[in-house]
Amino acid sequence: MITFAPQNYKFMGNIVAIVGRPNVGKSTLYNRLVGMRDAITDDFSGVTRDRKYGHCDWNGMRFTVVDTGGFVHGSNDIFESAIRSQVRVAIDEASAIIFMVDVQTGITDLDEGIAKMLRRGDKPVFLVVNKVDNHRNQLEANEFYSLGFDNAYFIASISGSGTGELLDAITETIQDIPPIETELPKFAIIGRPNVGKSSLTNMLLGEDRNIVTPIAGTTRDPIHSVYNKFGKEFILIDTAGIRKKAKVEEDLEFYSVMRAIRAVEESDVCMLVLDAVQGLEAQDLSILSIAQKRHKGIVILVNKWDLVTDKDTNTARNYENAIKRRIAPFNDIPILFISALEKQRIFDAIEAALEVYENRTRRIKTSELNDTMLPIIEATPPPSVHGRFPKFKYVTQLPTHYPSFVYFVNNPNYVRDSYTQFLENQMREHFNFKGTPIEIYVRAK
Repeated sequence: MITFAPQNYKFMGNIVAIVGRPNVGKSTLYNRLVGMRDAITDDFSGVTRDRKYGHCDWNGMRFTVVDTGGFVHGSNDIFESAIRSQVRVAIDEASAIIFMVDVQTGITDLDEGIAKMLRRGDKPVFLVVNKVDNHRNQLEANEFYSLGFDNAYFIASISGSGTGELLDAITETIQDIPPIETELPKFAIIGRPNVGKSSLTNMLLGEDRNIVTPIAGTTRDPIHSVYNKFGKEFILIDTAGIRKKAKVEEDLEFYSVMRAIRAVEESDVCMLVLDAVQGLEAQDLSILSIAQKRHKGIVILVNKWDLVTDKDTNTARNYENAIKRRIAPFNDIPILFISALEKQRIFDAIEAALEVYENRTRRIKTSELNDTMLPIIEATPPPSVHGRFPKFKYVTQLPTHYPSFVYFVNNPNYVRDSYTQFLENQMREHFNFKGTPIEIYVRAK
């Protein structure tokens, strides 16, 4: 039997991966944990084609949940090759692992194979027996203790039964990420594989710090470099390192997002690099969403702009508008068109990141906030709810490491989300928070 002592664990990133064979309910549990119907669920195995990355907040502890569902088309052994790859990545990268099984099917050979791999790892494993929704299933679930894990939880993910106890145990095990002890701004270069992240790093630092190859996934471990040129000084975080040839065929997308999550956690501003030829893809939006939910500053860099043919005076503007439509409503983000290899506008990217860092750390006096926002609220009051109007008293900035504000109202329940979005738009118009997520809270006076 394996016993994990939560107090003995310290982790670099709060990433919880859900692993298991197909059709045990991984996507349903994922939806339950992140609080939304994000992953597609069905009764057929292998429904999840793309990785899902969501944000879970439980009792003040925040972590990222990764749904590893899906399989690889064209593989001679679909289940074995794909699932083992996912489990290997989870063991390497996750803070904790949810190993999901199905009480209605019982223990299969594939379950035993996954359990064997997880027992060899050094990460805490939470064995989750799903579809335990009656007394008979409760008794049958006890057979899963034979897989060799003490941390076993019997749940019904479709109804949420038992998930509270699971989350309590997970949050006791994972710990907050210790920040890098430096007063310098921390910029993370993130993005999909082979979009030019390492080329950008090398050009900025003026040295081949990272090996650059046309093979996607040549970058692995985060590297922190100090940039100190032209009067600018900051920490540059790149997921750099060399992937061994035997590892190249592993799930590169899964690796890259795991690494991006870790880099996001450590950074103040994220520089999301896109491939100009391929455009903004679903994985880019996933990484962008992670940075936004972590309240990090964001700059979008469209790299390889020199490879775009038939450009005219409107090409960049149309490209930028297309990106802003896809990232709405948070489209107040600097977008720059660069070429790392040609050194086109790469230093403009640094200037933009420094400006976003200043915006993220900006403090506004309470008097200035109220002098600006209260007249706006008076001129455009919130709509009535059941004939009653919410009355705003005052607003103040909270002492958080990102811009957050609390509006005091006589009855917060009368303030709709649409009006909160209106307040954010007005604050962005009157104060410079470009590239920085804003959090607005409404509280009773």
